[in-house]
Amino acid sequence: MTTAEPLRIGILGAARISELSLVGPARSRDRADAFAAEHGVERVLDSYADVIADPDVEVVYNPLANGLHGPWNLAALAAGKHVLTEKPSASNAEEAAEIRDAAAKAGTVFMEGFHYLFHPVTRRLHELLDSGELGELRHVETMVAMPAPAGSDPRWSLSLAGGALMDLGCYSLHAGATLAPWAGGPPRLVTARGGARHGAPEVDEWLDADLAFPGGATGSARCHMAHEEWRMSLRVIGSRGEATAMNFVQPHLDDRVVVRTPAGERTEELGKRSSYTYQLDAYAAHLRHGAPLPLDAEDALATMSLIDACYRAAGFPPRPRTALPVRG
Repeated sequence: MTTAEPLRIGILGAARISELSLVGPARSRDRADAFAAEHGVERVLDSYADVIADPDVEVVYNPLANGLHGPWNLAALAAGKHVLTEKPSASNAEEAAEIRDAAAKAGTVFMEGFHYLFHPVTRRLHELLDSGELGELRHVETMVAMPAPAGSDPRWSLSLAGGALMDLGCYSLHAGATLAPWAGGPPRLVTARGGARHGAPEVDEWLDADLAFPGGATGSARCHMAHEEWRMSLRVIGSRGEATAMNFVQPHLDDRVVVRTPAGERTEELGKRSSYTYQLDAYAAHLRHGAPLPLDAEDALATMSLIDACYRAAGFPPRPRTALPVRG
């Protein structure tokens, strides 16, 4: 579906993930200008606050470091903007609850960017459960892992709400929670365990969580941010068969879904169009045509609450909030 009118998107920063913006600043003006020239960005503003205040901006896209999601999401909502934020939406559940309330007050559209959910790979897993081919859901396994980023990377910073669970494990938890329609409801945490980054005892390098669903199914949600290789798999096991998405987070790299039932094994290839493009299409269709969206601020709060529960169970503190500087 095409939109009747393009969205006017303001982006907070010139991050690698942000290649579909119309206006936006960066920490370095030169960097922002270079990004704008390369990607056809209409214009560059001097600060994040300027983007939010710009009357031409309909949607604020927030791809900043984790600890800056919450405060800038709140600022954008207070300015009456629609918000598409990178995950997770906040540093902890308390902040996510404030965002939920702010979105309701603003009456604008708030969505956390779990882009994988919009791709045919994930939709196919849900279709297989819905069709009954796999039988009743029994177990779900997710593993989201990557080689370690540099030690100076903000993903290792507690003050910027870093950690493996925040950056990677949120996908594992969220993917499990989306199976609630076939599992009698959303999952609850059974137990969690994790390991700290060397030299950063409150920052998780890896974390594993065990989940239980009301209908009796179980889940394993794993993440590792210093793994020997990239792994982003999602395996759904039913009473009659199973299906595995080989890379549900990055289907543009591997779009295979392997289905195994008593009838045999088959591999389906669902297409390598970017999941971010599917996500933006869905967001635009909602704003322009009222098409339904599967994600909102309530969903973001549920995810953040589960993240906090995992941290506590594994012996880590929930991530601290980041306060924006007060402008004089």
